[in-house]
Amino acid sequence: MNDPLKARLAKLQKFSESAKRRANLYSDIAKMDDSKTARSLGALQKAPAPGKKLQKIGFLMLWIPEPTGVTCAIGGPMIVAGRYLDKKYNGSTIRDIGHHTKNTMSTISDFRNTVN
Repeated sequence: MNDPLKARLAKLQKFSESAKRRANLYSDIAKMDDSKTARSLGALQKAPAPGKKLQKIGFLMLWIPEPTGVTCAIGGPMIVAGRYLDKKYNGSTIRDIGHHTKNTMSTISDFRNTVN
């Protein structure tokens, strides 16, 4: 009969190997020096934050004094939409993914060391 701890350890080793391959892939992508590739990967290096921009514009429109009040009517929904986008939009970059992968690798290796 197979020991459940050994089966779990084998599964964790597979996860660890996968995380190492992923981290190496991300570091290789980040090291690319081609200008066209670097330009196309720019969105992955610096993720846009449309929610924050929308909130800022909404606050500006809300604070601009205007006799008809149109900007106040538009500013409020823009702020709400910006907050919604902040919650739902995934603005992760390659650096964030690399940090999470390294944390996962260290957690897996710590667990593996305590099991051995």
